[in-house]
Amino acid sequence: MVASGALTTEILNQLRTKFYEDSRNILAQNVCTRTNPLEACVSRKVLQESRHIFSHKIVTEGKPITNQKSSGRCWIFSTLNIIRITFMKQYNLDEFEFSQAYLFFWDKVERCNYFLHNIVKTAKRNETVDGRLVSFLLHDPICDGGQWDMIVNLINRHGLVPKVCFPESYSCESSSRMNTILKSKLREFSKVLRDLVSNGATDEELEAQILEQMVLIYRIIGICLGIPSKTITWEYYDKSKNYNCIGPITPVEFYEKYVKPYYNVDDKICLVTDPRPSNPYGKLYTIDCLGSVMGGRPTLYNNQPPELLMKLCAESIKQNEPVWFGCDVNKRLIVKQGIQDMRAYDFELMFGTDIQVNLTKADRLLYGDSMMVHAMVLTAVSIDNEGKIKQFRVENSWGDEHGQKGYLVLSAEWFSEFVFEAVIDKKLVPADVLDVFKQDPIILPAWDPMGTLAH
Repeated sequence: MVASGALTTEILNQLRTKFYEDSRNILAQNVCTRTNPLEACVSRKVLQESRHIFSHKIVTEGKPITNQKSSGRCWIFSTLNIIRITFMKQYNLDEFEFSQAYLFFWDKVERCNYFLHNIVKTAKRNETVDGRLVSFLLHDPICDGGQWDMIVNLINRHGLVPKVCFPESYSCESSSRMNTILKSKLREFSKVLRDLVSNGATDEELEAQILEQMVLIYRIIGICLGIPSKTITWEYYDKSKNYNCIGPITPVEFYEKYVKPYYNVDDKICLVTDPRPSNPYGKLYTIDCLGSVMGGRPTLYNNQPPELLMKLCAESIKQNEPVWFGCDVNKRLIVKQGIQDMRAYDFELMFGTDIQVNLTKADRLLYGDSMMVHAMVLTAVSIDNEGKIKQFRVENSWGDEHGQKGYLVLSAEWFSEFVFEAVIDKKLVPADVLDVFKQDPIILPAWDPMGTLAH
């Protein structure tokens, strides 16, 4: 007896016959078996029509183009790429980078501590180790990705330093090996902490145990990444070849005195667009157990329509302010040419069916086909004579070999479908939108797709 739903010989023969009935399938097979199937679907028309020409562009773009390499630090890179623009102008610099490695070090330390406290919190809530929440937390305790509110906490607590004061290391540029070590220790420590909670340990005993565990965690991170100095001295030449020196100074003092007057992270707010019917616009949301800094501000989502996010991004650029944004970067992306366009690939012509567009944006979130996975910077916008936004220019952190020397072009239609977050200065945001932050946030589960991290 054949099981219901089994692929019998008869059914397999039908599939084969239907395939060869259409000669286009044979041509497509000849092409795709010899090359990258995505490359084979690239639209020549889109390649010819895409232009890196924009009606409004920020006056100065940062140099050099940055490269996060084999790490998930895009959220750090994109933030520092924005901050450096006003910093370079203020201090008359041709090129400059803040140290991404510096914030990466502190993120690893803070996030491990945050994770261990989450383990205690969930144990006290009687969450079982094989339940969905704890299983989710244990699956990836120390990934590289992050959100806007998380980096604000890092900068406010630990400050900033120039890249020359804390350069890259092997584990900054290729973090997976270090993360593997940390994951194992964090899971080991999780059992210790959960056992202590089960045995009635006091809060003081639990904190003492976490501190003991953090000694080992700090050791591993410090060995892999190096340990930032308590104070820095920054010597540099400006555009006029004049010698300048700042320091000795702490990283927090450096941010407070030399960066914050020109770019204050607390003046920026993060708006998201989540079109799922369960999450109405005009509401405030947060994610259970999501964060990186104990005692820092929570990760909050002010949910607004994509049209508003796009409008505010354009307005920010017109006022010479670049925009940090989070998106599902690889959807409809022609990597080499750096084009993000809904028409980028003709899947229908090659495969006889389209992909990614047969579900709505809300459905893609619900069914796991799309989510915010990468952060970049908007630096220019094209607006036609009727005031309609056409496209944006994007500074990425994948080096200068992709797109136009590291820059992408993003269509307005792509923005609506695959952009999920944008960071805008408070002064540009309508009062009713700002008032949403006064609400008590609705708590979404830890595994909610809006809790994914840019990496």
